[in-house]
Amino acid sequence: MQPYFTNDAVVTGLLLIVLALIFYTSHLERPFWKKFYTYVPPLLLCYFLPAFLQWPLGLVSGETSNLYFVASRYFLPASLILLCLSIDLKGILNLGPKALIMFFAATLGIIFGGPIALFLIVNFAPEIISANPDELWRGLSTVAGSWIGGGANQTAMKEIFEVSDKIFSTMVVVDVVVANIWMGFLLYGASITNRVDRWLKADTSAIEQLKKRVEDYRAKVERIPSTTDLFILLAVAFGGTAVAHWGSDVITPFMSSFSETLTRLRLDSLMSGFFWLIVIATTLGLGLSFSKAKSLEGIGASKWGSVFIYFLVATIGMRMNIAEVFENLGLFAIGLVWMLVHVIILLIVSKLIKAPFFFVAVGSQANIGGAASAPVVASAFSPSLAPVGVLMAVLGYALGTYGAIICAFLMQAVT
Repeated sequence: MQPYFTNDAVVTGLLLIVLALIFYTSHLERPFWKKFYTYVPPLLLCYFLPAFLQWPLGLVSGETSNLYFVASRYFLPASLILLCLSIDLKGILNLGPKALIMFFAATLGIIFGGPIALFLIVNFAPEIISANPDELWRGLSTVAGSWIGGGANQTAMKEIFEVSDKIFSTMVVVDVVVANIWMGFLLYGASITNRVDRWLKADTSAIEQLKKRVEDYRAKVERIPSTTDLFILLAVAFGGTAVAHWGSDVITPFMSSFSETLTRLRLDSLMSGFFWLIVIATTLGLGLSFSKAKSLEGIGASKWGSVFIYFLVATIGMRMNIAEVFENLGLFAIGLVWMLVHVIILLIVSKLIKAPFFFVAVGSQANIGGAASAPVVASAFSPSLAPVGVLMAVLGYALGTYGAIICAFLMQAVT
């Protein structure tokens, strides 16, 4: 269906008005709004209100708009550079091995969640599935590729297991909607993280120390920015983004010249331009954190980075068409059960090792959402933690194809 607003200039204004209203009302001292935002975190609204603008209101459409492309290719790398400027690498290293353990637990949750979900639905509710078993496991392999690695891994699964275009397009819908629903839960979870951490009996001291160190540094260098300061900040952010795009444009064709070898080694992500864009932008931010550019935190580098992240959140939300759930109920049932298994494994492991909910959320999103949304979820806990999400997402790219192939063969065995 054609949306009412098709001009991206209008859609941009509409999204920014929505974001401004959310943050304005979230800071009002009136009893109604204080109580409302006690239960509904602002970031969650930044995500779901644009989804309602698409359906049922029909005002905008993520399919016809180019805003997600702009936000993910320009604002995201710029925000990664700005958020990494004040990074405390020593503090991140002090987070210990629990972050990696939760990341790998999230990966295992996806690998085993697929075959478990498929087994349950095929055996107990086969009537809700229209696809034949062979098409089903092949199609679901692309979801596994996306949820462990990202778009490049998803495409790799399509080629490896010869998934038809028709079933692939349906699986993309399942992938996006189920992943976005889970992201909504994670954003809500970030607002009640203290309660969840108490239930998990987690030791959050390392995370709190990292946040405090970053906040103390910010307070020490904070000043009122001049026009020159702001231009320097934007030059660093978007100049760095330009370097990242240039590097991606150079490296991607070079890596593609080894496509046969990389495909054989299941390293298709190395041929993805978006992969290199994120890696280079993150590396630039990390490098600049050892230079005088780190002092840009004093004029609001992380605040600008957060603004770019929130706009990205709104464009992600705009792409989620809730109505599509009702058109593919059987496949969505598999997707939801799959996600439930993933969550249960995460919670069991986090309970056993007493890992903070932050590691649960970011470990999960680094797999399922990748570099586009892992820093969003990490930022929901604190902007100073966004680089943790990026670093874990890059690890997901590396493991995506391998994990997805294992998952696919397990699903084939189930069917």
